[in-house]
Amino acid sequence: MTDAPAGAGEARARALYDLGPTAIFASKADPRFHYALYVPPQVGQGAKVELLVAVHGTSRTSFLEFRDGFSEFGRWNDCAVLCPVFPVGVRGDGARSGYKYMQEGDIRYDEVLISMVEEVAEKYGQNWSRFAIFGFSGGGHFAHRFAILHPRKLWAACIGAPGSITRLDPTRDWWVGIRDIKARFGVEFDGEALAQIPVQMVVGDADLETWEITHKPGGTYWMEGANDAGATRPERLQALAQSFRDAGVDVQLDLVPGVSHDRLKVLGRVKDFLARTLARMRN
Repeated sequence: MTDAPAGAGEARARALYDLGPTAIFASKADPRFHYALYVPPQVGQGAKVELLVAVHGTSRTSFLEFRDGFSEFGRWNDCAVLCPVFPVGVRGDGARSGYKYMQEGDIRYDEVLISMVEEVAEKYGQNWSRFAIFGFSGGGHFAHRFAILHPRKLWAACIGAPGSITRLDPTRDWWVGIRDIKARFGVEFDGEALAQIPVQMVVGDADLETWEITHKPGGTYWMEGANDAGATRPERLQALAQSFRDAGVDVQLDLVPGVSHDRLKVLGRVKDFLARTLARMRN
């Protein structure tokens, strides 16, 4: 089988690998990183759709769960789904958490994602200069920090159960605060743009384990203030919501009853939020 089948074979390959639940692709800008998509079949007939980026947690396995979990939503709401893969140990050191904090050595994970979005927008002939972002657990780290750095790239942000948060605190450095983001990332904090984004924060009210989220001196991401936002994920997410609200952001905070750290049990809440946001945006 060739990589470029001709005629009817080319159309069949596109239907199999590029539409619906797609193959897994390497990023052209940096092939160390990968992505899969759900592309509504109407895109094959030239339809214009919106884009949702759904970011995995530490295990990385949820990227396909999110691709498939949002596929029906995407089909009936005219929305493609892009699920990036940021592998463990991409620098050969076994590190698991670099993507959560946006920078790891010379890697800027926000820029990796932006390049992926630009790549797929060109491939499918779409205008995805703005997109929605969702992430759970480690992906929740990524989603809210991406929103802080690039609010003008987003039409919505859904932040699920991050273990640690970056509050909009101009008196503390990244990652606890935002004082040094100009020096670190080359961007100014744009509170006005952030306040224009519909934001949902979602966590189970039984998501109470702390073994993975308590920072200790000597840890890779230890810094003063690392645990100040609370002990548990619900406490920390409520602190993040308050920080965003203090900056003028309209935040919908969903504490899901009886749910622990279970990504699939919050997807319904996220889909409802995104569907309402899309309806308002299109009207």
